[in-house]
Amino acid sequence: MTTATTLKAATAALALLATPSFAQDTQRYVENNLLAIFYHEMGHALIDVMQLPVFGQEEDAADVLSVYLIDAFFEEDAAVEMAYDTAFGFLNDAEETGDDIPFWAVHGPDIQRYYNLVCLFYGANPDERGDVAEELDLPEDRAETCPEEYELAADSWGPVLDEMENTSGKPLRFVPSGSDAPSAKLLDALMEAEVDDWNEYYAWPAQVEVRVIFCDEANAFYDPSERSIEMCVEYAEFLAETAPD
Repeated sequence: MTTATTLKAATAALALLATPSFAQDTQRYVENNLLAIFYHEMGHALIDVMQLPVFGQEEDAADVLSVYLIDAFFEEDAAVEMAYDTAFGFLNDAEETGDDIPFWAVHGPDIQRYYNLVCLFYGANPDERGDVAEELDLPEDRAETCPEEYELAADSWGPVLDEMENTSGKPLRFVPSGSDAPSAKLLDALMEAEVDDWNEYYAWPAQVEVRVIFCDEANAFYDPSERSIEMCVEYAEFLAETAPD
């Protein structure tokens, strides 16, 4: 997938939130976090459909793919911007949780996911991203291992994408929300463009759908029984409401 085609998703969606109720920074924050969580759910879909082995928590593996794709699909300025917005998303979630950290949950604590994201993103290009590590407070002790952590991520997920790129199979199928609500139209445009980009370069061994739906909660998830990535309109609304000032 090339940067030019990937970025058309954000370009197509920008106009749909260009209303007095949304500042430009909020638009960017919402879109970047929606793409990052889509890539995370893509990880779950790939693990399921391609029957990939997972040594550890599957949620961690999906987080790693999200960062790997941010680095791989976007030009440097856009990738850095997306990494910052996604990191701030984890910080916002951590602030929402406060002291009530659900250590029993399948996801790691949001603050740990924050540092893992910063580390992997920095490790992908340490010569140019030292300022990112510094501004996002990555400790030097962790920074030392980040290039090796990224190399492991690339060695793990890279061959999976290479296999999809070099074989025939089924395209992703996009299912829109069918709603005229601004957040639904934003998510529809973003996901439709992203699905078109994926289908230009990658094929799947089985049919997977990407659905924009109303969930009654701010969420996004992969449903293995339906082989579908479900992107909730309420999640887009939540991101707009909680975007940093």
